[in-house]
Amino acid sequence: MAGVRCRVCSAPLGAPPVLAYRNMPGAAQNFPDAAGLANDHGSDLDLFECDECGLIQLTCPPVPYYREVIRAAAFSPEMRVFREKQLAEWVDRYQLGGQRILEIGCGKGEYLSLLAAAGVQATGLEYAQRAVSHCRRQGLDVVRGFLGRPNQRLPGAPFAGFMSLNFMEHWPKPVDTLRAMRHNLLPGGIGLVEVPNFDMILKEGLYSEFISDHLSYFTRETFTFALQRAGFEVLEATSAWHDYILSAVVRKRQPTNLSPLTIQQEKIGQTIRAFVDRFPLRSVAVWGAGHQALAALALAGMGTDIRYVVDSATFKQGKFTPATHIPIVPPQRLKDDPVQAIIVMAAGYSDEVAKLIREHHHLTIPVAILRADGLENA
Repeated sequence: MAGVRCRVCSAPLGAPPVLAYRNMPGAAQNFPDAAGLANDHGSDLDLFECDECGLIQLTCPPVPYYREVIRAAAFSPEMRVFREKQLAEWVDRYQLGGQRILEIGCGKGEYLSLLAAAGVQATGLEYAQRAVSHCRRQGLDVVRGFLGRPNQRLPGAPFAGFMSLNFMEHWPKPVDTLRAMRHNLLPGGIGLVEVPNFDMILKEGLYSEFISDHLSYFTRETFTFALQRAGFEVLEATSAWHDYILSAVVRKRQPTNLSPLTIQQEKIGQTIRAFVDRFPLRSVAVWGAGHQALAALALAGMGTDIRYVVDSATFKQGKFTPATHIPIVPPQRLKDDPVQAIIVMAAGYSDEVAKLIREHHHLTIPVAILRADGLENA
């Protein structure tokens, strides 16, 4: 399949297909009448597996109505009870009560009504104009459209949360649509996303589950991967509804807060400088030329304050520390060119080095070990 790429990770899809069906229904919603039988022809379905992310998928174009949600059995009594309980628990557990929640692909508002009943300000997004009009006649807040571009902005955004129930498998570019939803969420926004459970399809041998409407067939692993690739943290991923559904709760992933590292850097730098300032200029040595020591010296600005850096690795000796340009010398230098104090920066070997300084080199000068929380006297 030259030029064809995975719908989730964009890796090239190789040939041949892992499964090929011939003379299949062209779409799940195309039912010909008697007059149209002559023009109804079966279509071929070729399923491919991505070598990189493992997603099973069709490579054919989406059906013409892929942006629309059509639910024939949304309100069976059992399904209604299941959804009422599920949505109430979701809203309560993630403290969404009273907040604005969007349903992507709300159809005629079947689940949107239940979402509102769970105690949130429910808004729907639906592409089919007839369904949108139906929802509005019921007094539901619905916007016409579809999320197809990652930076697309919706009216009324940002939202505190969203849900998409058995719709993602229809999307030609599921990661782009999920990224668009993330773009319309508040920081930390919560989502409830569901797809058919391909793990169960494989387990039960449900060979008839394939249809051109469903472009992607998600296992728990590939489903989780797609959600993470779109910028969500997956909080839960379970099977539901007699194992037919994979149900995930996600949260909009936020940038990692690295400010504690800056605070720690300043604290350790001040501690190192205070220790060095207790002694005459360039009368303190450092033991350890590992990457942590090199970074600590550079960030503390100690290039002109340290006499030399001791390291037992011969390939480092006779060289200089990067950025700070401090000579790196063998342990013998401690005897040939004595210093008044030593800071041990040898990570997991620091205690061993401190013991070596005392017992092998017989030094009684102050020795401090750099720990995560500062300097510790050895």
